[in-house]
Amino acid sequence: MRPSYRPEIPPEPQAYRTQVLDPLGLVAGMFEARGITAVMDKATQQAPELRIVTAGHAVQAMVLNALGFIHHQLSLVPHFFQNKPRSRLIAPGMQASHLNDDPLGRAFETLYAYGVTELSSLIATTAAQRRGLAPTCAHLASTSVHGDGRDHKDQEPEERVMHITRGSSREQRPDRNQVMLALIVEHQAGIPVLRKPLSGNSSETHDFGQIIKDHRAQLQRTSGTLCLVADSALSRAANLQKLAETRTQWITRVPATLHEAQTVLAQAEPQTMAPLTEESRYPVVPSTYGGVEQRWVLLHSEPRQPQAPRTVDKQLRQPSAQEVKGCKQLCRTAFACAAEAPQALASCAQDWQATCLATSTERVRPRDDTRGRPGEGAQPDQVVYHSDGALVSSLAARQARIDQQRCCILATHELDDPPLPPQELLAGSTGQVHAERGLRLLKAPQFLASSLYLKKPARLMAL
Repeated sequence: MRPSYRPEIPPEPQAYRTQVLDPLGLVAGMFEARGITAVMDKATQQAPELRIVTAGHAVQAMVLNALGFIHHQLSLVPHFFQNKPRSRLIAPGMQASHLNDDPLGRAFETLYAYGVTELSSLIATTAAQRRGLAPTCAHLASTSVHGDGRDHKDQEPEERVMHITRGSSREQRPDRNQVMLALIVEHQAGIPVLRKPLSGNSSETHDFGQIIKDHRAQLQRTSGTLCLVADSALSRAANLQKLAETRTQWITRVPATLHEAQTVLAQAEPQTMAPLTEESRYPVVPSTYGGVEQRWVLLHSEPRQPQAPRTVDKQLRQPSAQEVKGCKQLCRTAFACAAEAPQALASCAQDWQATCLATSTERVRPRDDTRGRPGEGAQPDQVVYHSDGALVSSLAARQARIDQQRCCILATHELDDPPLPPQELLAGSTGQVHAERGLRLLKAPQFLASSLYLKKPARLMAL
């Protein structure tokens, strides 16, 4: 009997589901590795077993949304997570409909109630400990962020709440409402150790000292002993006096517009300076600016040489044109005495900074008081004298300015070298790029923080 053969029945096709991960898995992994969500939920006393979306989950979802390069309002966040593996990115069982604007908005208010600056410092401390970082230096900077909410310029500022109003905008848009953000990052990995929302009309030259004074204990508690580094805004006399009260170790750059700094820069002689690195030299100059004893390090940097002549030539262009114009006007002036014309020209040349008098000649010109051509053999009524001068650029003044442009002044209140040698001063100053890079990230168009769409100041501070 011939056996019967049955054709093999192919198995039913398995249903597949596609979800877009993009780079969000890396972000979610960083959240878990640094313990950010757990720190938020523990600090704000959230109960993940009782709540589907905790404050930590909401923040993680909003960060994923922001780093997904999507400019979504809070009400549109569920659409962003519609095709994302939410159970892997945020929490098991998380649905896109759970991430609506209600729990996200409540998360902002929960963070504000705890204290946004204190919570960010706690998160940063946990992240630094998990990475094994022991920061010894921190960098302070600030930036302005445009906000679309209603301004509060007609209202009195509430305690702990920033004021949405107009101020000095870095985008040259004084007509826009804005808020300010002060950022302190550690120097090794650029982790922010303190973030402080400020009112829109805040000025870093006035507020830096107060920020450090208010949060000095918090910085010591979360990051240990730190040497604070900031730009020239910190060197204001009032800020230095507040820093002296807190016994904070600091490094700042002295602005060249100060009279004391101009005196030090004018005496710079790079040939006599001691070498600091292969490309820089320095002397140490004592100072008591602002009533605080300081140690100024006058730093001459070789890498600044290429752009120094261009900067100086641009600075000298306007005064040089004004001096040439003044010389022409003086040469057209008539003098009654032969000695007055060259004396006036020489006296005026002493005040010129961009040019110097190369040659000068005297010119005699007869003058008649009556109109018409004088008759043959007639004597002029009077004789006047003019000076003709030729101006050249002052190479000595230009070179002195170039030497000053290649120099900068770093200041610290540590008067002795062993606690803070010049090498550490230079390293701390060059590390300021960490804070500037963090601000550039927050203001990048892809990150959405260049414009804020929330209305309530408390939620703005949490954002």
